[in-house]
Amino acid sequence: MKSRTNMVFIMADDMGWGDLGCYGHERIRTPNLDRMAAEGKLFTSYYCASSVCSPSRAGLLTGQFPGSNGIHDYLTVDHEVNAAKGTRDFLDPAVTTAPRLLKGAGYRTGHFGKWHLGNTPGAPSPFEYGYDMQRTTASSDHNWDDYAGNPSLRPYSTKMITDESIRYIEECARRGDPFFLNVWYQDPHAVLNPPEELMIDYLRYTQEGVPYRSAPTIYYSVISDIDRNVGRILDAIGGLGLSKDTVVMFTSDNGPEDMEITNAAHSAAGSPGPFRGRKRSLYDGGIRMPFLVRWEGTVPAGTIDDASVIGAVDMLPTFCEIAGIEVPEGHRPDGESVADILTGSGRARSKPLVWEFACHPMFGHVINRSPVLAIRRDRWKLLMNPERDRVELYDIPADRSELDNTAADHPDIVAELSKHLMAWKESCPPLVRSSKAGSNAYPWPGE
Repeated sequence: MKSRTNMVFIMADDMGWGDLGCYGHERIRTPNLDRMAAEGKLFTSYYCASSVCSPSRAGLLTGQFPGSNGIHDYLTVDHEVNAAKGTRDFLDPAVTTAPRLLKGAGYRTGHFGKWHLGNTPGAPSPFEYGYDMQRTTASSDHNWDDYAGNPSLRPYSTKMITDESIRYIEECARRGDPFFLNVWYQDPHAVLNPPEELMIDYLRYTQEGVPYRSAPTIYYSVISDIDRNVGRILDAIGGLGLSKDTVVMFTSDNGPEDMEITNAAHSAAGSPGPFRGRKRSLYDGGIRMPFLVRWEGTVPAGTIDDASVIGAVDMLPTFCEIAGIEVPEGHRPDGESVADILTGSGRARSKPLVWEFACHPMFGHVINRSPVLAIRRDRWKLLMNPERDRVELYDIPADRSELDNTAADHPDIVAELSKHLMAWKESCPPLVRSSKAGSNAYPWPGE
């Protein structure tokens, strides 16, 4: 594996598996992300670490399932609200993170865009997690809240994040430093209010004479804006002659928002593709994400990997292998390096993937409301509640929409996977909820 390779990890917020042209969407125009797929590799079975924002990001940075670090739900600015959900106020700054490891190996490390790993009063700055440079929103530094809370600036946030990211790449190139860069967009997370010039290509989806824009017009235009800005990053890397020395990855933090949520009622047109579930659900529509990897001359161009099951928790050990460094002995990632899968052919993974989401009732259609725990190992995916009033087992390659529950036909597989899943859950820091938890928190055994 090459060493001193630059790494750029681009992540959208609440984008669905099916929202890109290269994943089969027939209306959303994504020529730059489609180009990225044509110049690299497209994965069909990449899983984020959670069906909601903060735990998904924690899993990506640490290589550990977010519950292992006490991050069970999205984090708010209110300690009492976090306590009511049984989740910590922020990711422990002492935990091993990918940027800290890479910085220690001589990389310059940057983070631009959304943070959302703790912004209660007194929460650590993103700098404390291993970054040389950062400009973030939803963080304790409040150094980009001028767009996060400003309706007139928020529609341009994707461009603003991209501008900062390109400046950082250019500065690292000028200095001759290898770099690791997170580009975490805030779009297409609600509330969406794109300006007229961004919607122009999609106005045909609005009925003439109707005084408001359709949900597809609004949502599709925001996805195309992300695509346009990803293209700017790819062009900047190419213009600096760094395409062969830089691996670029693109994904989303979790599945698309549901129209039942008030702030997305006018815009929730995201697609989970052929999968059941949306944001907050542990069915694949909530946790199975697009994943594109481009690394000129190293990742075979124009390839599609339908076989490999990989996840966000695999990224920390993968980044380390790409950089030519070891994961410290004291840090035990739940994921595994998939650098060989990125650059070669598919293979079976050696570790299962697990998820939990128990802090809120599910929204939307009843078909999307999953049990609160899930595990994927090989072809099998088990979903269950701790008290086993719901146990569902799916053969994912044969039943990608998770409609044919085969739990009764395979009691041995259910027993084995449920034992592993509950053992993991019992190894996590306990959910300690305040008295305000009420009915918004699922009762774990013993509570």
